[in-house]
Amino acid sequence: MRILITGGAGFIGSHLAERLLNDGHEVHIIDNLSTGRLENIEDFKANPNFRYSIGSVLNRELMDKLISKSEQVYHLAAAVGVKYIIENPLLSLKTNIVGTDNVLELCNKYKAKALITSTSEIYGKSEKVPFAEQDDRLLGSTHISRWGYSCSKAIDEFMALAFFREKKLPVVIVRCFNTVGPRQMGQYGMVLPKFIKAALLDQPIVVYGSGEQSRCFADVSDVVDAFIKLMATPECEGEIYNVGTTESISIKDLAHKVKTMCKSKSRIEYMSYEDAFEEGFEDMMNRMPDLTKINQAIGYTPKLTLDDIITRMIHYYEN
Repeated sequence: MRILITGGAGFIGSHLAERLLNDGHEVHIIDNLSTGRLENIEDFKANPNFRYSIGSVLNRELMDKLISKSEQVYHLAAAVGVKYIIENPLLSLKTNIVGTDNVLELCNKYKAKALITSTSEIYGKSEKVPFAEQDDRLLGSTHISRWGYSCSKAIDEFMALAFFREKKLPVVIVRCFNTVGPRQMGQYGMVLPKFIKAALLDQPIVVYGSGEQSRCFADVSDVVDAFIKLMATPECEGEIYNVGTTESISIKDLAHKVKTMCKSKSRIEYMSYEDAFEEGFEDMMNRMPDLTKINQAIGYTPKLTLDDIITRMIHYYEN
């Protein structure tokens, strides 16, 4: 099958490309390298079934050319990471909204099936845990930059569902919860690679806020497997699915776990959200997905535990 991955040189995109190539598909990726890296796809370049383009999903002419040759499109290109979004609010909004509109319009034009990646940020600061796909959303003020990201991804979901309902475009929406693994970089706010790198270098491990906030970390291999199974299941078209794990840990405990597993001498330090990001920054205390729907749809159950994931990432960064 001929498959296009937007954001394919990124962390998740490169793992997805690798898996699809191993499955025998023709894979073309596009990435503007704002957060993706050519190193992530270096091992694929010799594969005759692999192609890549350096460019933006905002480039309508280029996207038309690529999607016209594709049977499936995995749309992963987006502004990612709290730090990046706060530093680039306008570009983040345009990339997420206009880029997704380009993908959906052209998939409809050429009858290509699409997977649209969304985010757990959709749920905002709701305290109803775990989050189920049909739950209400609770967001903060438009003065707070991070909520713009949540709103832009909600617009993506609304557009995808509208194309499904009005145009019969086969599309699947996935809401990812803290996907982690090898190749992930910490400079855009991703907490686990940042902690591991600091621990391996015996540098301070910096926890934002009180550290009492909890998260669930899913391995990228489990997430990629879910993407592919969802795309292969016609009954999943026009639906939204949480993808992640329910193994929860506080960020404070995560810092101590990483320090121990890295056999590190690092100090654990605390920094206020305002000093780390921006004045008035808001965070969610708990973020856990309800996985009932995706389990019923494709039998999804995460295979790797948090200890497995951290061990895998330590080996990657050590090497």
